[in-house]
Amino acid sequence: MASTGARVAEARAEENERAGGWLGGNPLRTVALAMIALSVLWRTHLAARGFLAADDYVLITQAAESDLTPEHLLSLYNNHLMPGGRLVMWLVTQAFGMAYWPYVLLMAICQALLGVLFFRLLRRLLRPGWLLLVPLGMFLFSPLTLEATSWWAVGVNMLPMQLAMVLAIGAQVSYVHTRRARHLVSLGLSVLLGLFFFEKALLVVPLVFLLTALLFAQGGVVRTVSTTVKRWWASWLVLTVVSLGFLAAYLTRSESSLRRPDSPVEVLSFLQQMLGSTLVPGLLGGPWQWLGAGDGAPVAAPPEIGTWGAWAVLVALIVVTVRRQRVAGRAWLLLGFYLLMVGAMLAATRLGSVFSAVAGGVPRYVSDVVVVAALCVGVALLGLARPTSEPVSRPRSTASPAEPPSLLAPLPARYREMATAGLVVVFLAICLGTAWTTSRYSDEWSRKSGRSYIDTVRIEMASAPPGTVFFDQPVPDNVVPTLSFPYNLQSRFFRAFGTRPTFVDEAENPSVLDALGRIQVATVQGSTNRPGPQEGCGYVVSSGQTVRISLNEPRDDWYWVVRIGYLSSADGTAVLRLGDGTAVFPVRKGLNQRFFRISGGGDTVELSVTGTELTLCTNEIAIGNPAPRPE
Repeated sequence: MASTGARVAEARAEENERAGGWLGGNPLRTVALAMIALSVLWRTHLAARGFLAADDYVLITQAAESDLTPEHLLSLYNNHLMPGGRLVMWLVTQAFGMAYWPYVLLMAICQALLGVLFFRLLRRLLRPGWLLLVPLGMFLFSPLTLEATSWWAVGVNMLPMQLAMVLAIGAQVSYVHTRRARHLVSLGLSVLLGLFFFEKALLVVPLVFLLTALLFAQGGVVRTVSTTVKRWWASWLVLTVVSLGFLAAYLTRSESSLRRPDSPVEVLSFLQQMLGSTLVPGLLGGPWQWLGAGDGAPVAAPPEIGTWGAWAVLVALIVVTVRRQRVAGRAWLLLGFYLLMVGAMLAATRLGSVFSAVAGGVPRYVSDVVVVAALCVGVALLGLARPTSEPVSRPRSTASPAEPPSLLAPLPARYREMATAGLVVVFLAICLGTAWTTSRYSDEWSRKSGRSYIDTVRIEMASAPPGTVFFDQPVPDNVVPTLSFPYNLQSRFFRAFGTRPTFVDEAENPSVLDALGRIQVATVQGSTNRPGPQEGCGYVVSSGQTVRISLNEPRDDWYWVVRIGYLSSADGTAVLRLGDGTAVFPVRKGLNQRFFRISGGGDTVELSVTGTELTLCTNEIAIGNPAPRPE
C-alpha cells in the first residue's frame, strides 16, 4: 500500500507539471526556479565586487600573445589540460582585452544552467516532495562553490566539470530506466564536455559507476559489482573508450603531477583539514570565517565550535536517514567513496610542496563534492523515484522501494513537536550561517590590489606625455606572484591592456611604474661604483683607453639594468663590460645619462670610448634593477 500510494503521488505530480507549464500549476517548481534565480543574482553581485586575480592574468596574457592554434589550445597550464578554457579566454581577450565583466556574465550563465539541470536531475532521481528543495538549496548556496562562481580561473575548470557531472549522471539514470542508446551518446558527450575544460572531470567516470552500483543494483559487494557490470555494460564500454582516448592525449603532453608527501602526519593533517575544517562545515553553512589570501580567494578558517556543530548535525542526519530506509546507507557510502577518490588525488598532487599546510583549507579543491553530497542528501531524505518510462526489460532490482516513513516517525508522538522545533532551529542556523559566510567571502573577494593597480595605470597612461617609455620590471607580487615569472613582467602583463605602455631596453630618460601603478622617473637600485680618483670628474675615460671601475658590491651573473651619468666632450660611442657581458651605447656631448640592459656579473666594470678627441667623465654608475627615483 505504501508503494502504491507513493506511485499515485508521483503520477499526480507529473500530471500537474504537464498541465501547469513552467511557472503555473507546480508550486514546487516555481519555488525551485525562484531559488535558482536568487542564487545566480546573489553570486553574480558577489563576483562583480571582485576582479581578475593571479592566474587570470597569466591566462589572459597567454591568450593575447597567441594565435588561435591547436598548439595554444592544447598547451598545459600548471599541468592542466583545458582547451575549452583557453578557447573561451582567447575569444574574450580578443574581443574585450583585459576585462572582467565578460567572465562574470559567463559564470552567471553557467550557474543558471547548472541550477536548472540539477533541479531536473533531482526530479528524475528522487521521489517528489518539498524536501527536494533541501539538496537543491545545498547545491545552489553552498559556500564551497563560492570560488567557482567568482574567480574565473577556478570557474572555467569547475563549472564545466559540475555541468558534466550533472549531465552524465542524468544520462546514466535515464539509460538505467529506459535502456535507450541515445542516453549512452549523452553520457559520453557529457564526460567529454568536462574533460574539454578540466582533466579532473575524469572522476566522473568512477562516480557514474559507483552511483549505478550503489543506487540501482542490490545484494552484497560481489553481486552488486557483477550486476552493475553485466546489466549496464554498454555504459562502461562508452566511458572506457572516452577515458582511454583522453588519457592517451593527456599523458603524451603532461608531466607527472605526483608528489610524495613528506610524512604520514602531513597526509593525516591534510585530510583532517579538508574534511573537518573545509568540507563538512562548508556543506552546512560554514566556514563562517575566512583567512585572507591577497587577491586570490580566501582560505577556510572555521571556529572550533562551528566545526564540531557541523559534524554533530551531519552524524545525526546520517543516523536518522539510515534508520528510515536502506538506500540512505548506500547514498552515504557513495559520498564516502567519492571523498576517498578526491582525497587520494589531492594528497598525491598537492602535498609535499610549500603550500601543503593550507591545501586542505582551500574550498575549490572540493567544490565538485557538493554535487555528490547534495544528491546523496536528497536520496537519503526522499528515496529514489520510480522510472518515468518502462525499461525494455525491467529488472527486479530497479523496482521502486516502499515510501520511506516520516523523518520523525521513530520518535514517540509527545517528542515530535520538540524535534520539529529543533529541526527548524538547525535549518535556520544553516541558512543564516550560509548568508554570513557568503557575505564575509564577498568582503574578502572585493579587496583587489590588481584592480587598483590597473585603474591607476590606465589613468596615468591617459595623461602621460608623448614619447614616455618604460623599463620593464615585475608587477607587484600581490597582483601576480613571482612564481608566475615571466608572466609577472609588466611587458607581458599589459599585453591585453587598452593603451599599453611602451617598454624599451635602452633610453636616456625612461620611466617606471611604481607599486601603485603611478608613472615615476626611473633610477637603478643595486651596486654602485666606488668614488673615482679625479676630483670633480671621478673616472676619466679617453678615446682608445679602457678604465676599470670597482663596484661597492658584486653582482651575480644575471640580467641587469645599468645607469651611467656622464659628462662628455663630444659625441661618440662607449662600451661597458660586466664580466662576460658587453653593452655598447651612444654618448652625447654634455651632461647626460643612459640606461641600458646588460647580462653579466662581477665586482668591476670596464669602460672605454671611441670618438674623435672624446673624453668622458663619470662618477655615477649603478647596476641593478629599475626603480622609481626617490623624491
